[in-house]
Amino acid sequence: MLDSQALTKVQSIILITIIVVAAVGGGVTYVLLSGEEESAETIRIGVLTDLDGINGESVWLGTKLAAEEINSEGGILGRQLEVIGADTDFESEGDLTKVSLALTRLITYEKVDFIIGQAPGESGFVIQDIISEHEKIFLAVLGSLDNVTQRVIDNYRDYKYFFRVFQMNDTSIGFGMMDSFLLIREITGFNKIGYLAEDSMWNKGVRDALDYLLPNVYDFDLVYKGTFPPHDTFDFSSYFAAAEAAGTEILIPLIIYDGAIPFVKEYHDRQSPMVVYGGALAPVSLEEGWDWTEGKCEHMTIFALPVTAGYPLTSKTIPMRDAFISRWGETPNAGGAAAYDALRFILYDALNKAGTTETDEVIEALEETSIETSLARNFVFTESHDVMYGEGTNDPNDDNIIATLFQWQNGELIPIYPKKIMEEAGATYTFPDWLGPWD
Repeated sequence: MLDSQALTKVQSIILITIIVVAAVGGGVTYVLLSGEEESAETIRIGVLTDLDGINGESVWLGTKLAAEEINSEGGILGRQLEVIGADTDFESEGDLTKVSLALTRLITYEKVDFIIGQAPGESGFVIQDIISEHEKIFLAVLGSLDNVTQRVIDNYRDYKYFFRVFQMNDTSIGFGMMDSFLLIREITGFNKIGYLAEDSMWNKGVRDALDYLLPNVYDFDLVYKGTFPPHDTFDFSSYFAAAEAAGTEILIPLIIYDGAIPFVKEYHDRQSPMVVYGGALAPVSLEEGWDWTEGKCEHMTIFALPVTAGYPLTSKTIPMRDAFISRWGETPNAGGAAAYDALRFILYDALNKAGTTETDEVIEALEETSIETSLARNFVFTESHDVMYGEGTNDPNDDNIIATLFQWQNGELIPIYPKKIMEEAGATYTFPDWLGPWD
């Protein structure tokens, strides 16, 4: 959390830190400069995120780390980078006015040159409208609605400023998940599947895809569909009871907020007779997740990034991970890794290719991006300015972003999907040590 103690720690290790805290329209802004002095010649990078949220804080830290590294190498176009964060409180969901105020402040008051930030759910549309009005480039992390990037196709002139670095759109996520479910069915023979999801816009498209594709395209028995309030649910006994009564063999979690750890502990303590596989349990996908859950995440298979799990997908993956842990004392989550890549590799490359910070020229350079990052062997944008998915095959030899699943085994995240990665790692899928359909 980005509380006062955390800020004190940050101050003690940054050469020169300028912190400006101002409340404007209910927003809070943090300014950190990695250079000798503040200058009009800096390139100002805005960070639009929930600064004290588990995902938003990592977005902030990933961007900050990237800026520090770039500045230590001489900056971009001979200019140092300045990072300015605006708090959106995204994790409370639904306060689009706060998002609008925070973004407008970054553009009009802080006068940032480029923006990196979260764009979950409906906030993506609000963000697009504002950056269109002000002609500012926005590199989005942690947002997946298909319709957001579709607007770039439908109205390029107005929405060309929006690029999605991570995560994959709902359609790509859905088809990637389906392929992983085919693998678990191949391994286990299980066919009765269900999901338990936060009742939230971030996963609405994924749930819609599961509802249609699982039974109608892939011939799974979708026996359970559960949703719960995302911020005040910590007792999952009734949900587990319902899933078990429906005969669920494979349970997909879609949980990124505070309920993730209680969910894990309850699953373990009740020895629920189903496997947890293939979804999102954001805090549990981190190395710290083992300790946070007291080891009760054993045998759970969840979406995790190679940079989080420590798998060397690219030559940039482990160096990024090690640098983040060394600098901040924690493992980067998806938002942190994506934000780091957005600045350290993608925007850095585009600005150097363009030779200028002029918006239209940088947009053209971004559209031609083809570069290795910590998340992709060759990061490419689609025509809609979306992240290019690995051709839908999830073959680790594909250059573009792929979906990866890791299983907790004896305190380590072991690659399980794609199958080729599991085989290359010499890994095998394991079951809980209590009674279940695997016996």
